[in-house]
Amino acid sequence: MNYFIFGGSGFIGTHLVNLLKEKYPDGNIYNLDIRENNHDGKSKYINCDVKQPINLNIVVDQNDIIFNFAAVHTTPGHPNHEYFETNIYGAENVTAFAEKFGIKKILFTSSIAPYGASEEMKSEETLPTPNTPYGISKLVAEKIHMIWQAKKDTERQLTIVRPGVVFGKGENGNFTRLYWGIKKHRFFYPGRKDTIKASIYVKELVNFMLYRIEMDRSDVEIYNCTYEPAFTIEEISDAMMKATDMKRTIYKIPGGVLKFAAGIIGALGGKSFGIHPDRVKKLMISTNISGKKLKESDYQFQYSFEEALKDWYNDNDNLYLE
Repeated sequence: MNYFIFGGSGFIGTHLVNLLKEKYPDGNIYNLDIRENNHDGKSKYINCDVKQPINLNIVVDQNDIIFNFAAVHTTPGHPNHEYFETNIYGAENVTAFAEKFGIKKILFTSSIAPYGASEEMKSEETLPTPNTPYGISKLVAEKIHMIWQAKKDTERQLTIVRPGVVFGKGENGNFTRLYWGIKKHRFFYPGRKDTIKASIYVKELVNFMLYRIEMDRSDVEIYNCTYEPAFTIEEISDAMMKATDMKRTIYKIPGGVLKFAAGIIGALGGKSFGIHPDRVKKLMISTNISGKKLKESDYQFQYSFEEALKDWYNDNDNLYLE
């Protein structure tokens, strides 16, 4: 069987390749990305820009499986048009590839960004109201995948996952910045400690992906992928310090003061501090995402939140988190 991972060179793709190779050592794993990564020989890299029609010189079977991770996602970080070009054209071209070869299963990694920024809890039934180019592009991409499934809804399976903050080895994102901010005494609670930040361990996420894609189902399912209940920034910080044997006192500073300081540091070229006014603003708004549907499904979690942090620390030889 072939496993096609569009956008497989990145953080989540790397962990999925590791899991697939472990479970199916004889499977053909293809990483289709604009950035080369053959995952130490575990996958076969093919240069592929999803903004363009996808043509592969490979024998493709209808029982092959597609994981679509390809996206422009870092926010802030890109001009608005790049989110739309990659995320929407990518959805169109990946589903066209599946249509051409009669592939019946796609797992699409979306985001919690389509929900929009607000303090209210969001479930899979919440009406999406995205307020960023990234969130809008991801919602449109979801609908494109749904149209593909609806064309032959008794034959095709579509799984859409909306992960919270995904953390683990190789993340180089929010949790990594939080860890080093705490360790270097550069992190402060921006005006509040109770900001809710929904999150999921990367190994848990890819385990669920494989669990879901292996089902013999013809349907569409959307899952918020996050621990339930979601944790506050204070709970995350405390758990992170405990898992890494770190003792720090984290002070609370008015959000406006922190945003002003971030603006000054950014203007002076202090990117190494990992401080950006938009990131400070994001820290002050909850991502209050319900993981109840996932928790109440038949899927059995492999890691508690605390176990996940410990496992991540162990993956870095118990030296740091990154």
